[in-house]
Amino acid sequence: MKSASNPLPQVSQNELQAMAYSDPLTGLGNRYRLRDKVRLLAAERADDPAPFTICIANLDGFKPINDLFGAEAGDEILCQVAHRLKACMPDGATVTRHDGDEFAFVLPLVFERTGAERIGQMMKDVLSAPYDLGDRNVRLSASFGFAIYPFAGEDFEELLKSAETALYRSKRRGRGQITVYSREIAQEMKRATQLEQALRTAVIADAVEAHFQPIVRLRDGGVVGFEALARWIDPDLGFVSPGVFVPLAEERGFIDALSETLLRKAAEAALSWPRELFLSFNLSSAQLMDTGTTEAVLATLGRVGLDPARLELEITETAVMTSADTAHRIITDLRQAGVRIALDDFGTGQSSLGRLRDFTFDKVKIDRAFVSRITTDRASEHIVKAIVAMCEGLDLEVVAEGIEQKGDAEKLKALGCGMGQGYYYGKPAEGAATLRYLHDHYRDVVFGERV
Repeated sequence: MKSASNPLPQVSQNELQAMAYSDPLTGLGNRYRLRDKVRLLAAERADDPAPFTICIANLDGFKPINDLFGAEAGDEILCQVAHRLKACMPDGATVTRHDGDEFAFVLPLVFERTGAERIGQMMKDVLSAPYDLGDRNVRLSASFGFAIYPFAGEDFEELLKSAETALYRSKRRGRGQITVYSREIAQEMKRATQLEQALRTAVIADAVEAHFQPIVRLRDGGVVGFEALARWIDPDLGFVSPGVFVPLAEERGFIDALSETLLRKAAEAALSWPRELFLSFNLSSAQLMDTGTTEAVLATLGRVGLDPARLELEITETAVMTSADTAHRIITDLRQAGVRIALDDFGTGQSSLGRLRDFTFDKVKIDRAFVSRITTDRASEHIVKAIVAMCEGLDLEVVAEGIEQKGDAEKLKALGCGMGQGYYYGKPAEGAATLRYLHDHYRDVVFGERV
């Protein structure tokens, strides 16, 4: 008796092999195809090792778009990326989907750095055009890491590692960057990894400190608050600039731990100041993308016992725009809890006026780039004057950063700027020195306590 069921279709060995070497979403080859292409090319050129190039490209900001529009839209974008890359590949080249939102290339006829950078720029331009999702368009950029055989490695694993190192450097430098691997870049990345390990150890050991720079009323020089600034002195590395280690912590994913440690220390120090003095503290762009930031900040204040109304959080325009919807929610929730929000480095972003319209701030900090030239550059003077007048109309407080000369302070005071900070009024200092500063500069303070 014959079976009523249909027999399963037979899959040939060739078809099975094709499936094993293909990405089911985009139809491109996968990392196994990349590996075999590289090994075959290296074997062909082993006797006379003529160069060839591999590349890894990573889509910048893909995850937030995928989260916002959904996995189906994300898959559609990946398919469009694959189609564009396949269409623009030079003769003999192979494009594969490497992993997630990463694509990889084998470029047999790219022999040196200039050619790699030229190909990278072409692919970057191709991928920067809008992506059609039916009822909306989205834009993406891409970062690239190139490795050239045999200089960056003589086997697949070594070449791949070199391309990943180059890509990682591109991602560190920002969006849409192109890096070709070199020994110098490898050393730079090695130093960054060593620095990361030392910083992680320092955070665990509670060895990163908060220093404090006074913020004053310009009309009489009276102290109104302090900005907390991170300081780290490593036993082996010595002083490490916060301009180096803070972005590194953000990039390597442990800025939350670093920030929580610093906020705790800063809040504990603020308890010994007069209650009317505020604490100013910087939030990173990563924290403005994390919906848990509000809870983390308020929990730290609660454990220390500092009134949220005494905390002022500084954020930059770039940080706000990294994930605008999440940042808006975090800012709103923090302000409802009593925390004040200051827009830092005002005037240096691409559309600062738009940020004042779209977000609710309590204060604007004028960037030192304008303040440092206020007495010598007419344009800087008029820009500061305009910012002060605008903030007065919007009922926003104003702080001028980077005041280093008496003339700068006098000019800002004449323009109506309310507050300022900079070396003219005081350099950042650790907690005990800050109490001594208060003893000398704050009339009713004796050893950090109200008389």
